[in-house]
Amino acid sequence: MDSHTVLYGVIGDPIRHSKSPIMLNRAFREKGINGAYAAFHVSPDELKQAIAGVRGLGFRGLNVTIPHKIEVMAFLDEVHEGARAAGAVNTIVNNDGRLIGYNTDGIGYVRSLKEEAEPDLKDKTIVVLGAGGASRGILWALAQEKPKAILLANRTEEKANELAAFFSQESGISAIPWSSLQDVCSYADVVINTTSVGMSPNIDAVPLDPSWLKPGSVASDLIYNPLKTAFLQQAERNGCRIHGGLGMFIYQGAYAFEYWTGEPAPVEVMRATVLESFGK
Repeated sequence: MDSHTVLYGVIGDPIRHSKSPIMLNRAFREKGINGAYAAFHVSPDELKQAIAGVRGLGFRGLNVTIPHKIEVMAFLDEVHEGARAAGAVNTIVNNDGRLIGYNTDGIGYVRSLKEEAEPDLKDKTIVVLGAGGASRGILWALAQEKPKAILLANRTEEKANELAAFFSQESGISAIPWSSLQDVCSYADVVINTTSVGMSPNIDAVPLDPSWLKPGSVASDLIYNPLKTAFLQQAERNGCRIHGGLGMFIYQGAYAFEYWTGEPAPVEVMRATVLESFGK
């Protein structure tokens, strides 16, 4: 670092589990970019101050994670069309003091799901667990793939109803009661956990009973720490194909890197760096 180093970071609560600093600092080195990326613990009541700090200190870019992806939009100058459609921001670009919000979660997730588990999502029945900020971007991106149905479930059913209503009827997104999950999982083609249930350090927790999924269907988890959650382990034992959160994490970071720098992201180097940090 020197007086020309450009600053980047990620904010969240919690944040110490994040592999973003390892991955993106390695990407900057690989591309010969004089940048530095750090993780910042920001509680909800500190969010406005944190964004003002980004603007005041001249950070070029910021990633935003749980629980700030929705609330952060109120403090930005502009929200990109895709992020506005999703109703959540996970990437901020600072253009000479003007803060612009993007959502790279959804496009990163769908790219990973299609590459690693299910190449064609058209006419599939998809169940999505969770109605938080991460869910929003993914719902929007899934809808672009024209599945048969996207069924949204949340333990607080009112939140699922509100989020489903946020999207147009043409999106194919509808809310279902949590009590009907066992039934819909029995015929769903893809079941996606967008909640933090099962994230390190609570690695034994599962968002639902994996035995509800039909053999051959895809069990997908946004969590990448651990690389294979208890939900995925149990689903795999029951004959499901599994898809972890690492690919989404890599691609959402890659798209953010490209928004910030205008350079193609070194995706394979980023992936290898994260795997190495897990001892893989």
